[in-house]
Amino acid sequence: MKTGLSEHYREERLPRYTSYPTAPNFTGAVTTALHGDWLSSIEKTATASLYLHVPFCRSMCWYCGCHTTIAQRDAPIADYLAVLRREIELVTTRISPRLDVRHVHFGGGTPTIMAPEEFSGLIDLLREKFLVDASAEIAVEIDPRRLTSAMTAALGRAGVNRASLGVQSFDPIVQKAINRLQSIEQTAMATAGLRAAGVGGVNFDLIYGLPHQTIRSCVETVARCVDLRPDRFAVFGYAHVPTFKKHQRKIDEAALPDTAERLEQAEAIAQALVAAGYERIGLDHFALPGDSLARAQSAGLLHRNFQGYTTDPADVLIGFGASAISRFPQGYVQNEIVLGRHAERVLGGELPGAKGYQLTADDRLRADLIERLMCDFEVDLARVGALHQRSPEPIKKSAPRLQALVADGIVHIDGDLVRIAENSRFLVRTVASAFDAYLSANARTGSQAV
Repeated sequence: MKTGLSEHYREERLPRYTSYPTAPNFTGAVTTALHGDWLSSIEKTATASLYLHVPFCRSMCWYCGCHTTIAQRDAPIADYLAVLRREIELVTTRISPRLDVRHVHFGGGTPTIMAPEEFSGLIDLLREKFLVDASAEIAVEIDPRRLTSAMTAALGRAGVNRASLGVQSFDPIVQKAINRLQSIEQTAMATAGLRAAGVGGVNFDLIYGLPHQTIRSCVETVARCVDLRPDRFAVFGYAHVPTFKKHQRKIDEAALPDTAERLEQAEAIAQALVAAGYERIGLDHFALPGDSLARAQSAGLLHRNFQGYTTDPADVLIGFGASAISRFPQGYVQNEIVLGRHAERVLGGELPGAKGYQLTADDRLRADLIERLMCDFEVDLARVGALHQRSPEPIKKSAPRLQALVADGIVHIDGDLVRIAENSRFLVRTVASAFDAYLSANARTGSQAV
């Protein structure tokens, strides 16, 4: 790559491409009536995934980029869950027959903040309203500091088979700087308890680019995690956007690593995980060789959604809860973000979609191109184009930035095959952005490319 260009690409602010078009393109043009029509038009043979958003935590981690609020009392959580159950009822009255569900994901916030019996009740309601397959993946995001033995047992009884534990870093200096003190012992106890309860799949989430973080502390964190042998890791770069997330202003910007240091941290983590026997999955995931994510990558069946890399090929994603996003063949719908407004609409018998996006034929083509690049680091323009009745040459012309990436040695084009250079895979989002027709309009809302 030419001198200086690498730094230029690293500094770009780009989407993570967990959807296309990305959320900044959502508008109020997708109305409640249209939301209802999309639900009613779901094919009887469609498969579905469910996402349930629980936007509560007991304390705020200053790096957090999620839609969440702090709840010291249980009453607001119970009230929210009552609204969530009502929303499930509202949505499922518009769907017939019951949808076949293969993936269920509880995200947050901290989903395990609810009482064990509340979680059990939600699972029971989902099984009543949907045909949740016996082998469905049921995943829950967990804060190990807050996980009780009663909730662990409830997760096992409910059939949860995948848990994602937030670790981020075991460096005490970093933990203090991000307001998240979490011991290795807490993490080990949660991991052992989940496995004993029958939760067979355990994931750890790590973050690089945090204040005071160093390559050494990153590698030491990996070493301690590997001792617990989780099935997967998700390794994300910290996105510092204090303009949008005001609590991030508590982070000392002078203590943040620069772009070169971030890349070194990411690569040090990756090398340590690969040396420990994990396979690299796409941009930022790692899995043991026998894990379903690794098998999907080998078979060319890896997908990407709002939770990152996944084996989920569902036709429809239905999101429940404030700020949750649904994906239909026709487009996206995002629920009201503000809790009070979400509750008001649901309790008033109204679907809570606030904004969304209606896909065009060109959007669907670009979405497939971007997904394959993000998952495989290459894309066959002829094969993807054939699925959309488009020939390769017009696709190339619709992405003029490709030629600059080729000139800089980041991309190689062999006939209709676009492949990212092995030493430039960390810039996969940069290459994907070459096919993003809306990139310039969203320049301020993305995260740093590395």
